[in-house]
Amino acid sequence: MMEQKNTRQRALKGKLDIGAILRLETGLHIGASSDFAPIGAVDSPFLRDPMTKRPIIPGSSLKGKIRTLLARSFSTDEYFLNKIDEDSPVIQRLFGSAAQSGAGGLGARLQFSDIRMTEASCQRFAAMELDTYIGEIKFENTISRISAAANPRQIERVPAGAEFDFRLVYNIEDEGDLAEDLQILADGIRLLQMDYLGGHGSRGYGRVLLRDFHVKHFTIHAENAMTQERLQRIAEMLQKGGGSM
Repeated sequence: MMEQKNTRQRALKGKLDIGAILRLETGLHIGASSDFAPIGAVDSPFLRDPMTKRPIIPGSSLKGKIRTLLARSFSTDEYFLNKIDEDSPVIQRLFGSAAQSGAGGLGARLQFSDIRMTEASCQRFAAMELDTYIGEIKFENTISRISAAANPRQIERVPAGAEFDFRLVYNIEDEGDLAEDLQILADGIRLLQMDYLGGHGSRGYGRVLLRDFHVKHFTIHAENAMTQERLQRIAEMLQKGGGSM
């Protein structure tokens, strides 16, 4: 009989609020549904905030990409084929593990947020003469190897140079895991910057850079308070792990 994981929620010792600037080095496409697009519309629009119509990057895209890159890096097999609940323990405690076959899941220590463009970037790009509101149209062709026929399509991208307010929260559950957890997160951020976010990455889309990390701490336990110096060291570690390439 397989040993069951201890899935009870651990006591919360505090939270780290981690922020940074995410800058697009190349155009980004994270697709939205185009099921009801009118004739002549873009074939593949990017995801927008339904209220402001400004581009957003879903927290699920960030979480999924960083988790997959880390899981592939931790894999000891020649091929990365394991199920998500078979990820290494450190990845599971950071990103969580869903309930399986009636067994309880494992809560994630990292809480990602949908991230939005900075106000400065919105004003800058809204003032430009672009193809769409804060967007550019990239024409792509797929060529049939048999008939040599072209199949053109229009892909909407967030332009290079746009900046977003990156944010995630880390739950401090075990002080003994803190250094390892944050180093793994820094590794994931570095891997992301050496890879891509969104679609069409092999064509050069979705290269990102994170900078200007800052960290805040909150706890209701006075004995768990962190000094500003320690928070600065955490920010510097994340910056180093995700520094420019």
